[in-house]
This record gives sequence, C-alpha cells and structure tokens, in this order.
Amino acid sequence: MIRDEVRPVLVTEQGVYDLALVARLTGKDAQAWDKWISAGVAGMLDRWLDVAPALAALAENVAAAGPKYEPLGTGTQLCEPYRPIRIFATASNYVEHAQEMGTVLAAKSESQPYVFMKADSSVIGPDAAVILPERAQKVDWEVELAAVIGIGGRDIPVEKALDHVAAYSVINDITSRDLTRRSDFPFKFDWFRGKSFDTFAPLGPWLVPAACIGDPQSLRLTLDVNGTRKQDDSTGSMIFSVAEQISYLSSILTLRPGDLIATGTPDGVGMGTGEFLNCGDIVTAAVEKVGAITNPIRSMPVG
Repeated sequence: MIRDEVRPVLVTEQGVYDLALVARLTGKDAQAWDKWISAGVAGMLDRWLDVAPALAALAENVAAAGPKYEPLGTGTQLCEPYRPIRIFATASNYVEHAQEMGTVLAAKSESQPYVFMKADSSVIGPDAAVILPERAQKVDWEVELAAVIGIGGRDIPVEKALDHVAAYSVINDITSRDLTRRSDFPFKFDWFRGKSFDTFAPLGPWLVPAACIGDPQSLRLTLDVNGTRKQDDSTGSMIFSVAEQISYLSSILTLRPGDLIATGTPDGVGMGTGEFLNCGDIVTAAVEKVGAITNPIRSMPVG
C-alpha cells in the first residue's frame, strides 16, 4: 500500500507498481481486478483462491514487459500491507528464547502452542515510528514470521494446514516487559497490556504469496538495533511449526481469511540482557525471502 492516497501495489524484482494501473494496462481480468482492488488487500484475501493465480500472472506479465510499465517513484511510502482484524501470536516457541526469559517448558509431546492475541490498532508499516508509552520502561523487540490466512477453516489437519496460508510477512512484536506483569491482581501476567499499545506491531514491508516462499520452516530471521545484530536464527528452530500452529488454532475457532499468526521469536530479545529500546533507536526486523521492515523509536508526544 502507499500513503496519502492509499492503494494496493504490486512488488516485483523490477520495482513497486500501482496495482490498479498495471492491471488496467494488461487488459486481462480487468473487471475482476476493479472489483478486487476496490475491496482492498483484506478483500483480496477474502477471494484468495481467485486472486492468487491472477496476481501471479500479472507479476509475470510485468516482469516480461520490461520498461513498458513504469515503477512508482522514490517518493512512494509503503504503509502496512493491511490491517488484520485478528492477530494471533505464539509465545515461547523457540527453546533458547524460553530459556533467556526464564520460562520452563514442558516437553513438546506433553504440550500445545501457547497463543495470545494482539490488538489490530497496534499495527504500523515500514518507517512509521514505534511510540514509547509514557509509563513503559522496558520496551523490547521480537522479530517473527507472520503467516496470513487466505483460506479459512476449522479443525484443519497439520498436513493440509499450509494450504490455508495466502502469504507471509514480517512482524515485530514490540513488548513492554514491565507492563506484562501485574501485582494488583492474582493473575501474574497481562500480555494484552504489555503488547497491544498503539504502534506495537510493525508489519511489512509487504505480503509475499506463500507460493513464492516454499518451506516456511527454512527461513532466516534477523533483527538489528542501530545496526547491531541482536537476533539471528531460523524458523527451523520453532518448537511448533507454522502448520502445527494453524492446526491448533483451528481446533479452537474457525480461522478466517485475513487472520494473521505471529509465529514466535528466537532468542536475542532485550530482556535477556537487560537492554531495552530508547527514543532515537532504529530497529530493523527481517525474514529471508520476505523482506525487512525498519522503524524508528520515538517518545510519546507531550501535550
């Protein structure tokens, strides 16, 4: 998507293109594209079985046409690819991350994924600022692979779960560690409060169709703060795979197109060393084959 006048874009190796314009210029499926584009990215995910092959054909056409299609200029600003209504996030899904957090895990054979939800209003796009809440002292980072559902379902078998994924993206699960704990209630944790502040879910830089990714369990994840590498691991280190997470969630509720699953973060978060984000920091989260999203850290405006 692009800011100011927000509209969907098509991203290829050649550049970033206005999706409506290239669809119109090709003349193929013009009526269908008008309908899909008017519904926005969320609407396209609702019709993913129809949109996915048309999108692949359009990308091939643009790549083959060379200079016939002109990419958008350098003034184009990407925003969040879309705003998911439901964000499911899997906690402690890497053994070494659990260890750095002091979390004792049961054996996988005796356990299931631990999933919480994050507010949709926390989503921001590339280059948008993460705002430090005034009362938060320990704001942390977590790079994660985001899986976006394109085909809904209930009680999805593990072996068929990846067929339900439309696309993948990068999400940075920003967390105020000091605000995830409560002493005024008998309940120890309050992950909703610590993880759902506005701007606490940088997402992007775009959605990459699952067909372009292949195996989601062989992707490198990295996160840098001010150019220094903090996290570096592979999705192959997950305890519960993407497919297992989808299957588990669908055993509880019906997954819908557009649902987003943040699949867990590896070790290297700030909590492990007592280092947290400060105003002026620059954070870059990246996933192999998907892309990277960079966000500055800012203080809450006064007044």
